[in-house]
Amino acid sequence: MNKIAKLLVANRGEIALRVLRSAKEMGIATVAIYSEADRLSPHVRYADEAVCVGPPASAQSYLRGDKIIEICHELGVDAIHPGYGFLSENAGFARAVREAGLIFVGPSPEAMNMMGDKLSAKQAVKAYNIPLVPGTDEAISDVEAAKQIAQEVGFPILIKASAGGGGKGMRLVHAVEEFEEQMQLAVSEATSAFGDGAVFIEKFVTGPRHIEIQVLGDEHGNIVHLFERECSIQRRHQKVIEEAPSSVLTPELRAEMGRCAVDVARACQYAGAGTVEFLLDDQHRFYFLEMNTRLQVEHPVTEQITGLDLVKEQIRVAEGQPLPFRQEDLSITGHALELRVYAEDPQNNFLPDIGRLATYVRPQGPGVRVDDGFEQGMDIPIYYDPMIAKLVATGATRQEAIDRMLRAIAEYQITGIETTLPFGTFVLKHPAFVSGNFDTNFVRDHFSPAVLAPTTPDEGTAQVAAALVALLMSEKKPASPVATGETAGAPASAWRRNRMGVG
Repeated sequence: MNKIAKLLVANRGEIALRVLRSAKEMGIATVAIYSEADRLSPHVRYADEAVCVGPPASAQSYLRGDKIIEICHELGVDAIHPGYGFLSENAGFARAVREAGLIFVGPSPEAMNMMGDKLSAKQAVKAYNIPLVPGTDEAISDVEAAKQIAQEVGFPILIKASAGGGGKGMRLVHAVEEFEEQMQLAVSEATSAFGDGAVFIEKFVTGPRHIEIQVLGDEHGNIVHLFERECSIQRRHQKVIEEAPSSVLTPELRAEMGRCAVDVARACQYAGAGTVEFLLDDQHRFYFLEMNTRLQVEHPVTEQITGLDLVKEQIRVAEGQPLPFRQEDLSITGHALELRVYAEDPQNNFLPDIGRLATYVRPQGPGVRVDDGFEQGMDIPIYYDPMIAKLVATGATRQEAIDRMLRAIAEYQITGIETTLPFGTFVLKHPAFVSGNFDTNFVRDHFSPAVLAPTTPDEGTAQVAAALVALLMSEKKPASPVATGETAGAPASAWRRNRMGVG
């Protein structure tokens, strides 16, 4: 067993803080890295040591694996936790870490390679009789041959990038007449996004739900599942609201999907925390999609219903420890919801917003958890994902979790930028969500910007605002950036100028 004494977190923001906190509770010394844009971020102050790794752009900072390994040697670091995003699923980086004599808190490079390519993942799980969406099992580049296969599978179909994720390199085709153009677009986008233009064809499952199963394995061959997460509330094929457990899975279906998820992990001899993603159709038939070989953004809802700390379990597995529990020891307690609080404008097609957090006050109280990496007065940088925080609410029942989340959203005070908080309120109050009768088309079927139309301030609010403006003007000095949401004399952000038609 290799005891970890000092851990570097190769990430930023809320996930960096999340990992640092668990490491601190385990008595592990911590090192943070940061870009020049993140020099004032909370995770930098929280760690025992912090090192600037480069300029704001990810390619020059958080993606500099060579620089990160060099810092580890300089500071006597034993292990690297990659968080999610950035280098977390980069098999080359994981291999370099291990070749440098360091511990990578995650799966083997071989498992990453196998599951990182959707086609090789399909081949790997075939021996375990995992249900697969009808389509091709290998990459296809011949347009005419692909068109013939699509007709045999039956429209609508999806053209998907083999190395893809997040909806990139994915095209929905409804008829044979549009197939050739859409395939060319998918190949081009996949090449641009992943450096790999390989694509394959799948039958498009209408009205699907996105169900994923959390798995955990050790280096001794033990693998368990930690039940499911429902991730069907999405925009642009990316999740916004997740919950655990799902409102539609029966105990029998949960057990069957869990067994399949464990078999998927076994197919690649998986060690660490990972997620197996499935589509569930309107007849409750499920199909394997892919495996994410890292900690997921939405892991807190699993922690809330199981009582486990997944980061601590990752670290223990990386040290070589066996899992301290078996499948029969695990059970679900209560219900948990997560809202990703993005700096996005739901009224403008969820376009990312940037600016300063003029007001930032977190909700509190029973059953409320906020994982974030920002403070009042900080800027939302343009260089990274626009997620500000993960707001998690837990209750004894699904309805209590919904009620608690609505209360937490109402308490969450954020001004200076647009966020997905109002969208969260809309979803949680919608009859389709409350009843559990929804799928990944929720935004398309139920949401329009008009439902979030801003309300006119009442007379009292207007008078207070007018008085505040008069007071600030009378002081004859620049207003505090925290009070105004803009740095005095600084130009508006490029995004904000575009939104207002300025410049």
